[in-house]
Amino acid sequence: MNQQPYYPPQSPVSNGIRGLCPRCGRGGMFSGYLTIREKCDHCDLDFSFSDSGDGAAWFIMLVCGTLAMGGVLFVELNWQPVWWVHALVALPLAVGLPLLLLRPVKGIFLNQQYLTSAREGRLEDK
Repeated sequence: MNQQPYYPPQSPVSNGIRGLCPRCGRGGMFSGYLTIREKCDHCDLDFSFSDSGDGAAWFIMLVCGTLAMGGVLFVELNWQPVWWVHALVALPLAVGLPLLLLRPVKGIFLNQQYLTSAREGRLEDK
């Protein structure tokens, strides 16, 4: 007889945004801003599987870089203001938005990695 507790399936998006454990949805996954805990403080899931690599950072740079450049071009083409107005538009988009989005996106990636049992690719020895 299996004595393991039952954990219902969790949404990787809602758990990732809130930084919660992918198995139980109750324990925290982060010990710092981007540092992953060793294990869940609620269900003891070992987070050694977690390796988002540069996926979250690359995705955030792509989206935020596009928004920042689009904002600067929009302001320049419509109003042609002085340089400091461009700084007021570009800095929040180029610095603030990535800082705001990086942790939730990393959480989503790690929750999805747990859900799909994604692991590092390996070649079989023949």
